Amino acid sequence: MANNEDAFKKVVSHAKEYGFIFPSSEIYDGLGAVYDYGQLGTELKNNIKSYWWKSMVQYHENIVGIDSAIFMHPKIWKASGHVDAFNDPLIDNKDSKKRYRADVLIEDHIAKIEEKIEKEVEKARKRFGDAFDRDQFVHTNARVLEHQAKIDDITRRYSQCMNDNDLAGLRQLILDLEIVCPISGTRNWTEVRQFNLMFATQMGSVSEGSDTIYLRPETAQGIFVNFLNVQKSGRMKIPFGIAQIGKAFRNEIVARQFIFRMREFEQMEMQFFVRPGEELKWFEYWKAERLKWHLALGIPAENYRYHDHEKLAHYANAATDIEFRFPFGFKELEGIHSRTDFDLSRHSEFSGKKLQYFDSELGENYTPYVIETSIGVDRTFLAVFSHALKDETLEDGTTRTLLSLPPVLAPYKAAILPLVKKDGLPEKARAIFDSLKHDFMLQYDEKDAIGRRYRRQDAIGTPFCITVDNDTLDNDTVTVRERDTMQQERVAIDQLDSYLHRRIKPITID
Repeated sequence: MANNEDAFKKVVSHAKEYGFIFPSSEIYDGLGAVYDYGQLGTELKNNIKSYWWKSMVQYHENIVGIDSAIFMHPKIWKASGHVDAFNDPLIDNKDSKKRYRADVLIEDHIAKIEEKIEKEVEKARKRFGDAFDRDQFVHTNARVLEHQAKIDDITRRYSQCMNDNDLAGLRQLILDLEIVCPISGTRNWTEVRQFNLMFATQMGSVSEGSDTIYLRPETAQGIFVNFLNVQKSGRMKIPFGIAQIGKAFRNEIVARQFIFRMREFEQMEMQFFVRPGEELKWFEYWKAERLKWHLALGIPAENYRYHDHEKLAHYANAATDIEFRFPFGFKELEGIHSRTDFDLSRHSEFSGKKLQYFDSELGENYTPYVIETSIGVDRTFLAVFSHALKDETLEDGTTRTLLSLPPVLAPYKAAILPLVKKDGLPEKARAIFDSLKHDFMLQYDEKDAIGRRYRRQDAIGTPFCITVDNDTLDNDTVTVRERDTMQQERVAIDQLDSYLHRRIKPITID
């Protein structure tokens, strides 16, 4: 793939061609920034959610999971601040009539400067070979230092504007950076104004005479309003966490980059309740733990980085993002926030109910502080999928498209393939399929030559192909081909179950 743009186009086309992700309502020309998960995408997505749930809930005795409703009392969103403050700064180009997020325009400009740094690094890497020291180069090279100084200055001004809600300052920064509209190529910008991202809808009857409710823009508030229910029914002792996976909805004006930013998306969030004064210790703990979770997928560490927030949300006293190197650059994958006692205190104030915890060791009641970990299912899907997809040149000069997913995440764990459609091989293959299907997601395929079938399974990420041939009828063994190495070995049919279990191990975090 020639460049990052080509790589991203390959991701989008491959996802559709092989049944991972389709544009929603496509036969009606689609619906902007809404996507449907196909047959393979649904399996991969469910496997990602299962990996998160097991590592967060099953492996922690002090973390439990809930599933709160999407529809919630409208006062919840007033208490949380979403009604008054859940806004994006928008700006229009007068010539193209296109609307953009002002913050995204500035962040994209910064990303372009970062790309210049990476080009300098790659040139130096080729020049110096194995002796290349990236860290030393970026801290000493004059051109890199010049680019970095620009980034630091822009970031300082940008953060100040965002912290102060200085919309005029954001516009001036866009003008000073000479940022142009991608469509018109002009700098004829309007003023910046705020736009609330929540979807409002109607419900037949809501208390206090109001019939306007909202589709939740995040899943966290469902956890906070159930704090006492979970704590008392589960006899939970601080520190403890409540986890949830669920849909959220944001009326993104500038939704783009495939499933990276959508209007309907899914979150995996955990709120960890701690003693006041201990929150920063637990913030550092979860910051490290969450990065370990990502690295356990086997993706190299250079594809991740921390980004500490200079602009903190009104509820936070510490915040960081784990960013991933997507085909379009480093972008946020997961957020870890120290939310203080803001949420429980606000809901206590607006509901009139005390959301406190009696700490028997201290002999006192207090409102717990909260550490949040929040990660997008769809962004994780895109990160895993885009990293796994590659074109590989083989020793004979041919190429194959490979989706090298971690086996535990792969939609199908194995494909059962009769070598030919005769001589009793399909019947034997079907019997093997039936014997394994209760433990593994499998695909049966008897169409085309065996080489073409291998290539199909490589392209959808199936880690093992089990081929039934004439020898199988004589000695009850099959050929098992491993996806990444393409190595083959004979395995007895009665050993296949244990063979696959050994090689498709749950992902563990050290």
